[in-house]
Amino acid sequence: MAKTSKVKTDKTPVELLTSKQAAAEYARLQTEIAGHDKRYYQQDAPVVSDADYDELRRRYNAIEARFPDLRTLESLSLKVGAAPTGRFKKVRHAVPMLSLDNAFAEADVVDFVGRIRRFLKLGDDDKITFSAEPKIDGLSMSLRYEDGELVTAATRGDGAEGEDVTANIKTLKEVPHRLKGKHIPKVTEVRGEVYMTKADFLKLNERQKAAGDQIFANPRNSAAGSLRQKDPSITASRPLGFFAYAWGEMSEMPEDSQSGMIKWFERCGFNTNPLTKICHSVEELIAFHRHIEEQRARLDYDIDGVVYKIDRLDWQERLGFVSRTPRWAIAHKFPAERATTVLNDIEIQVGRTGTLTPVAKLEPVGVGGVVVSNATLHNEDYIKGIGGDGEPLREGRDIRIGDTVIIQRAGDVIPQVVDVLLDKRPKNAKPYSFPKKCPCHLHTDVVREETATGEEGARNRCTGEFACPFQKIQHLILFASRRAFDIEGLGEKQIELFFENGWVKEPADIFTLAARNNKIKLEDVEGYGETSVRNLFAAIEERRRISLECFIFALGIRQVGETTALALARGYGSWQAFHDAALKVATGDEETIAEMDALDQIGDTVIAAVAAYFSESHNKGIVERLTRELTILDAQKPKTDSAVAGKTVVFTGALERFTRDEAKATAERLGAKVSGSVSKKTDYVVAGPGAGSKLAEAKKHGVQVLTEDEWLKLIG
Repeated sequence: MAKTSKVKTDKTPVELLTSKQAAAEYARLQTEIAGHDKRYYQQDAPVVSDADYDELRRRYNAIEARFPDLRTLESLSLKVGAAPTGRFKKVRHAVPMLSLDNAFAEADVVDFVGRIRRFLKLGDDDKITFSAEPKIDGLSMSLRYEDGELVTAATRGDGAEGEDVTANIKTLKEVPHRLKGKHIPKVTEVRGEVYMTKADFLKLNERQKAAGDQIFANPRNSAAGSLRQKDPSITASRPLGFFAYAWGEMSEMPEDSQSGMIKWFERCGFNTNPLTKICHSVEELIAFHRHIEEQRARLDYDIDGVVYKIDRLDWQERLGFVSRTPRWAIAHKFPAERATTVLNDIEIQVGRTGTLTPVAKLEPVGVGGVVVSNATLHNEDYIKGIGGDGEPLREGRDIRIGDTVIIQRAGDVIPQVVDVLLDKRPKNAKPYSFPKKCPCHLHTDVVREETATGEEGARNRCTGEFACPFQKIQHLILFASRRAFDIEGLGEKQIELFFENGWVKEPADIFTLAARNNKIKLEDVEGYGETSVRNLFAAIEERRRISLECFIFALGIRQVGETTALALARGYGSWQAFHDAALKVATGDEETIAEMDALDQIGDTVIAAVAAYFSESHNKGIVERLTRELTILDAQKPKTDSAVAGKTVVFTGALERFTRDEAKATAERLGAKVSGSVSKKTDYVVAGPGAGSKLAEAKKHGVQVLTEDEWLKLIG
């Protein structure tokens, strides 16, 4: 049975959080959720329930929405799943496999429909048709057919790149090797979920136990583990099913609606969920959700909610995507499950930026099919009960070692502590004293951070900076992680081993490791051998070519997560251009700062972080030594076959023909860059009624101003 780690969320409503509390909670959630993603998508061994996981993601997204300056390249709102494990050949998806936004309450569904109406400028009387279906808890799969023949099967992976499991998928009876019917598109990518029924799951675990093999935690894990077998005959022996419900690349569309495509999948030979239903209103959607929840326990497969999708495909295209989730679909999740356990200890972890995060060590307890033993406690204020996330942990309810606590798994994946049972508190339980010294061997001072406004922040930080070994190690772990350099075989344990032995002290050392191995003799170290060392060095060598966005993210610049790194990469195009700009920003060059500020999703917080990073000589030395070892690829070129590709566009005024969101999404889809401010580098300003200062700036800089009709004519 896979162990489950606990995830804690504070109880203070997001709308009441101060900026310092929000920053601390956001950082904590980001780290915690990333760990859960890795265990869920790569290792098929989640340590928290789906409900707990969803609760974490919901709070994280709410904080990000209220405090957008917190958003970094590590933002979960830009991330899907986890990178491939490396056990199978990698496959790049022609069309990314994206994730869904979540709704947890009926009010969220009302908001979802309201957003669609506003985006499409629909009136209250305009009818919207939805396709609603149970959300299967399995392993997402993309099946590529060419001329009707199955050629590739790939897992979701990180959304952009998955694992090639074609040989294994071909053993599934419910996946046709050739599509039925006539007029099959030349290229057809069918997407859906590989799953295992509850009955088959129980039988499999009985066989595994009798054979002394691995016991799976739940049907989803068993399905994923069965599919990720090097020997396809093992997969063939496992009872796996497949539901088709979506598509990727299509050389032509055989239908013009979501429901039409589902019926087309059936004609092609696929199973689709018979519970899928057409709904015409919010009331019908909610009624369907309640009906499915009532049936949930009687279904022979696991589900964790209901998915609603706009039925019209032309509306889906207009709505497009925000970050990495579609505007036209949402997953309405089921309520969280709860359990009671004892908090045995509180440990302190030091993160990459020096933040001290308290972690609750819990008496293991099962919640929603997984075992939970750890949970984040966010920060000092959360332990004291004077602030933080989550409504159940009320003011004055401090957390003490020995307490009996209530934990919750939101969405059946991620656990969190939501309350303390004071009537069960041991008499000798003492208030927890947050450390004033870093737990590293240097015992450097711990200080409470300050916000940009001078207020006291929620985070406690080690003042050791790069002298602190914990921070150095965390920087290296981030550098080698899947979202950065993605070096197979170089995980946390290996980084810690190499660091403690002095073999890798900074990123550049990773790429000189092979050349120094005649002295290190890694193959003689316990846990290694000639083959594993050869594989590690090959994996390192393979990553000497790196995309610009991954490289910027890997540097570990505070406030620069995946999303922000991607925005910077697209904005500057090449490492040299970004590096030159960063050095000028560090000197306070006003023109360069203004240019960076004009980039979409880049603001004062990010600019200050870039300036701080590149004004530090130690960091510049690390970067200089590292870049000597690498080839940094230019950012992916924007779409070039449109009239606005590569152009910088600013929208201003009250747009009448389309919403601001739709205008921005359309421009970006055509390869344009959308900016929030006008400069001499702006190509077009699209002005609606009421345009003010931006219109004046356009005239000042001689920028071409277009009406909405002129813009539509320009983009065709």
